[in-house]
Amino acid sequence: MREVVLQMQVSLDGFIGTPAGDVDWAFRDFDDELTAWTVDSLWQAGVHIMGGITGRDMVEYWPSPTEPFAPPMNEIPKVIFSKTMDDVDWNDMRIARGDLVEEISRLKGQPGKDILAHGGARFAQSLSRLGLIDEYRLVVHPVALGSGLHLFPEVAEPLYLELEGTTSFGTGVVVHVYRPVVRVSAAA
Repeated sequence: MREVVLQMQVSLDGFIGTPAGDVDWAFRDFDDELTAWTVDSLWQAGVHIMGGITGRDMVEYWPSPTEPFAPPMNEIPKVIFSKTMDDVDWNDMRIARGDLVEEISRLKGQPGKDILAHGGARFAQSLSRLGLIDEYRLVVHPVALGSGLHLFPEVAEPLYLELEGTTSFGTGVVVHVYRPVVRVSAAA
Protein backbone atom coordinates (compact mmCIF):
# COMPACT_ATOMS: atom_id res chain seq x y z
CA MET A 1 0.00 0.00 0.00
CA ARG A 2 1.28 3.48 -0.91
CA GLU A 3 2.02 6.00 1.82
CA VAL A 4 1.18 9.69 2.09
CA VAL A 5 4.30 11.82 2.53
CA LEU A 6 3.83 15.46 3.50
CA GLN A 7 6.77 17.62 2.42
CA MET A 8 6.55 21.13 3.85
CA GLN A 9 8.86 24.14 4.12
CA VAL A 10 8.95 25.23 7.79
CA SER A 11 10.51 28.23 9.51
CA LEU A 12 12.76 27.71 12.51
CA ASP A 13 9.93 28.94 14.75
CA GLY A 14 7.48 26.42 13.31
CA PHE A 15 5.49 28.33 10.69
CA ILE A 16 4.69 27.04 7.20
CA GLY A 17 3.71 30.45 5.87
CA THR A 18 3.37 34.08 6.85
CA PRO A 19 -0.03 35.21 8.22
CA ALA A 20 -1.01 35.96 4.59
CA GLY A 21 0.19 32.52 3.44
CA ASP A 22 3.36 33.72 1.70
CA VAL A 23 6.20 31.16 1.41
CA ASP A 24 8.75 33.23 -0.54
CA TRP A 25 10.99 33.27 2.56
CA ALA A 26 11.86 29.61 1.87
CA PHE A 27 13.22 30.15 -1.63
CA ARG A 28 16.31 32.16 -0.65
CA ASP A 29 17.85 28.94 0.74
CA PHE A 30 17.52 26.94 -2.49
CA ASP A 31 21.06 26.41 -3.70
CA ASP A 32 22.13 23.64 -6.13
CA GLU A 33 22.34 21.05 -3.33
CA LEU A 34 18.84 21.68 -1.89
CA THR A 35 17.39 22.00 -5.38
CA ALA A 36 18.82 18.59 -6.36
CA TRP A 37 17.43 16.99 -3.18
CA THR A 38 14.01 18.53 -3.81
CA VAL A 39 13.90 17.46 -7.46
CA ASP A 40 14.86 13.91 -6.42
CA SER A 41 12.11 13.85 -3.79
CA LEU A 42 9.57 15.04 -6.37
CA TRP A 43 10.57 12.22 -8.74
CA GLN A 44 10.06 9.66 -5.93
CA ALA A 45 6.32 10.36 -5.96
CA GLY A 46 3.78 8.33 -7.88
CA VAL A 47 1.24 11.15 -7.54
CA HIS A 48 1.34 14.72 -6.23
CA ILE A 49 -1.61 15.90 -4.13
CA MET A 50 -2.49 19.41 -3.02
CA GLY A 51 -5.33 21.55 -1.77
CA GLY A 52 -7.37 23.87 -3.95
CA ILE A 53 -5.51 27.11 -3.23
CA THR A 54 -2.09 25.57 -3.87
CA GLY A 55 -3.55 23.73 -6.86
CA ARG A 56 -4.78 26.96 -8.44
CA ASP A 57 -1.35 28.54 -7.98
CA MET A 58 0.45 25.52 -9.41
CA VAL A 59 -1.88 25.22 -12.40
CA GLU A 60 -1.06 28.81 -13.31
CA TYR A 61 2.69 28.41 -12.82
CA TRP A 62 3.96 24.91 -13.68
CA PRO A 63 2.90 24.21 -17.24
CA SER A 64 5.47 26.62 -18.75
CA PRO A 65 8.63 27.14 -16.62
CA THR A 66 11.95 25.48 -17.41
CA GLU A 67 13.43 25.32 -13.90
CA PRO A 68 14.59 21.93 -12.52
CA PHE A 69 11.31 21.31 -10.60
CA ALA A 70 9.18 21.58 -13.76
CA PRO A 71 9.63 18.07 -15.25
CA PRO A 72 8.50 16.11 -12.16
CA MET A 73 5.70 18.58 -11.46
CA ASN A 74 4.42 18.36 -15.03
CA GLU A 75 5.01 14.68 -15.80
CA ILE A 76 3.84 12.97 -12.58
CA PRO A 77 0.06 12.60 -12.09
CA LYS A 78 -1.55 15.20 -9.83
CA VAL A 79 -4.73 15.34 -7.76
CA ILE A 80 -6.09 18.67 -6.54
CA PHE A 81 -8.58 18.44 -3.67
CA SER A 82 -11.20 21.14 -4.18
CA LYS A 83 -14.98 21.34 -4.04
CA THR A 84 -15.05 24.70 -5.86
CA MET A 85 -12.34 24.52 -8.52
CA ASP A 86 -13.45 24.22 -12.13
CA ASP A 87 -11.79 21.82 -14.53
CA VAL A 88 -8.42 23.13 -15.63
CA ASP A 89 -5.84 22.07 -18.15
CA TRP A 90 -2.65 20.69 -16.60
CA ASN A 91 -0.99 17.51 -17.80
CA ASP A 92 -2.26 14.37 -16.02
CA MET A 93 -4.25 16.27 -13.38
CA ARG A 94 -7.66 15.60 -11.90
CA ILE A 95 -9.80 17.35 -9.32
CA ALA A 96 -11.05 15.29 -6.35
CA ARG A 97 -14.31 16.59 -4.90
CA GLY A 98 -15.23 13.69 -2.62
CA ASP A 99 -14.59 12.98 1.04
CA LEU A 100 -10.89 13.50 1.84
CA VAL A 101 -10.51 10.26 3.84
CA GLU A 102 -12.20 8.19 1.11
CA GLU A 103 -10.20 9.81 -1.70
CA ILE A 104 -6.88 9.33 0.14
CA SER A 105 -7.77 5.70 0.95
CA ARG A 106 -8.51 5.11 -2.72
CA LEU A 107 -5.17 6.65 -3.76
CA LYS A 108 -3.27 4.63 -1.13
CA GLY A 109 -4.84 1.43 -2.44
CA GLN A 110 -3.62 2.00 -6.00
CA PRO A 111 -0.33 0.50 -7.15
CA GLY A 112 2.71 2.70 -7.57
CA LYS A 113 5.08 4.96 -5.74
CA ASP A 114 4.13 7.01 -2.67
CA ILE A 115 1.79 10.00 -2.62
CA LEU A 116 3.54 13.35 -2.10
CA ALA A 117 1.40 16.04 -0.44
CA HIS A 118 2.45 19.63 -1.03
CA GLY A 119 -0.10 21.69 0.90
CA GLY A 120 -1.30 24.49 1.32
CA ALA A 121 -1.70 25.06 4.99
CA ARG A 122 -5.38 24.15 5.38
CA PHE A 123 -4.99 21.00 3.27
CA ALA A 124 -1.87 19.88 5.19
CA GLN A 125 -3.63 20.58 8.50
CA SER A 126 -6.61 18.48 7.40
CA LEU A 127 -4.39 15.56 6.36
CA SER A 128 -2.59 15.69 9.71
CA ARG A 129 -5.73 16.13 11.83
CA LEU A 130 -7.36 13.13 10.11
CA GLY A 131 -4.28 10.94 10.64
CA LEU A 132 -3.70 10.49 6.90
CA ILE A 133 0.03 11.29 6.86
CA ASP A 134 2.46 8.37 7.04
CA GLU A 135 5.64 10.45 6.83
CA TYR A 136 6.41 14.10 7.54
CA ARG A 137 9.35 15.63 5.62
CA LEU A 138 9.81 18.96 7.32
CA VAL A 139 12.27 21.17 5.44
CA VAL A 140 13.34 23.54 8.23
CA HIS A 141 14.82 26.87 7.10
CA PRO A 142 17.08 29.07 9.24
CA VAL A 143 14.59 31.93 9.45
CA ALA A 144 12.20 33.05 12.19
CA LEU A 145 8.91 34.51 10.96
CA GLY A 146 7.50 35.50 14.35
CA SER A 147 3.94 34.67 13.33
CA GLY A 148 2.12 32.87 10.59
CA LEU A 149 0.40 29.63 9.66
CA HIS A 150 1.08 26.53 11.74
CA LEU A 151 1.12 22.98 10.41
CA PHE A 152 -0.41 21.82 13.70
CA PRO A 153 -2.70 24.70 14.76
CA GLU A 154 -4.92 22.77 17.12
CA VAL A 155 -4.48 19.21 18.24
CA ALA A 156 -6.99 17.39 20.43
CA GLU A 157 -4.18 15.29 21.84
CA PRO A 158 -0.42 15.22 21.28
CA LEU A 159 0.80 13.86 17.97
CA TYR A 160 3.92 11.86 18.76
CA LEU A 161 6.47 11.52 15.98
CA GLU A 162 9.55 9.36 15.64
CA LEU A 163 12.60 10.81 13.90
CA GLU A 164 13.59 8.62 10.94
CA GLY A 165 16.47 10.73 9.73
CA THR A 166 17.88 14.15 8.95
CA THR A 167 19.68 15.72 6.04
CA SER A 168 21.47 19.05 6.40
CA PHE A 169 22.51 21.47 3.70
CA GLY A 170 25.16 24.16 3.47
CA THR A 171 22.56 26.93 3.55
CA GLY A 172 21.53 25.85 7.06
CA VAL A 173 18.39 24.04 5.92
CA VAL A 174 17.78 20.74 7.71
CA VAL A 175 15.26 18.15 6.54
CA HIS A 176 13.70 16.19 9.39
CA VAL A 177 11.86 13.01 8.42
CA TYR A 178 9.32 11.84 10.99
CA ARG A 179 6.76 9.05 11.20
CA PRO A 180 3.72 9.18 13.47
CA VAL A 181 3.97 6.92 16.52
CA VAL A 182 0.89 4.98 17.51
CA ARG A 183 0.53 5.50 21.26
CA VAL A 184 -1.35 3.07 23.47
CA SER A 185 -3.39 4.74 26.18
CA ALA A 186 -2.34 3.99 29.76
CA ALA A 187 -5.97 3.09 30.49
CA ALA A 188 -6.02 0.44 27.77
